[in-house]
Amino acid sequence: MNLQRIKSVAGEDEYVLIPFSAYQVLKKQISKVLKEEYTDFELKDFVQNPIALKRIQAGLTQGELAELLNMSQAYISKIENQKTVPIKLLNKVKKLL
Repeated sequence: MNLQRIKSVAGEDEYVLIPFSAYQVLKKQISKVLKEEYTDFELKDFVQNPIALKRIQAGLTQGELAELLNMSQAYISKIENQKTVPIKLLNKVKKLL
């Protein structure tokens, strides 16, 4: 079984990602310890840029999307790091994906 540790900003272990099958076996014990409800991970809650969101949902890297759009990976990276995106490009990505 492959467990992944997620560290805090201070470098301390803070979270652990486990396979869903292991979670199902341990769910009751975890619930007793945490005593709170779980919320599902929603990618859109963490990725605000609509082009990055579409790309990730499609399972593409920036380089793959750039190739499909005949653009550079650097340009896609720049666009994904902006707060606003060109509507023309967004529509092109939506149509492509």
